[in-house]
Amino acid sequence: MSSTTNTDTKRAELKAKIEAAEQRNEERTLGQMAREASETATDFVKLHPLATIAGVAVLGLAIGAMTKPGRRAGRAAGSKVNEFASYAAELGAAYATGLFDAATEAAQTGKDTIKDIGDAINDNAGAAKRKASFISGNTAAAAKSMTRNAGKKAGRSIRDLRSRART
Repeated sequence: MSSTTNTDTKRAELKAKIEAAEQRNEERTLGQMAREASETATDFVKLHPLATIAGVAVLGLAIGAMTKPGRRAGRAAGSKVNEFASYAAELGAAYATGLFDAATEAAQTGKDTIKDIGDAINDNAGAAKRKASFISGNTAAAAKSMTRNAGKKAGRSIRDLRSRART
């Protein structure tokens, strides 16, 4: 009975996770996802133009090998195709390694950027605190001065009223 309960619990947790993921995906519009994908692809192409050209060439050869004319050309070329396929496989592996390196570098760049933003926010918060403290000090000094002056004026007014009352 406990294994059934455990299974039911795991099933309920998995269902909750799936529903949460679906909710997050629903909140993102297709336009946002397409824009993000486009920006990521554009940035990668700008950073790695040769790897992009090599990847497109490998993809074109792979698609070409799947068509009838491509297969006929492959049979006509004979052993050269095997040699070329070996080179294409190596090129594909190198391309995949480059993609992984680029993703790692992008992640590190993002991490550094977030750290820089956090530092800037911290610096700005410190500056705002110092400025508020300075303004607070000036306001307190001004209030103290105004209180002192008001006390002096009140004392003088009372003294003048007393002297007029005596006369």
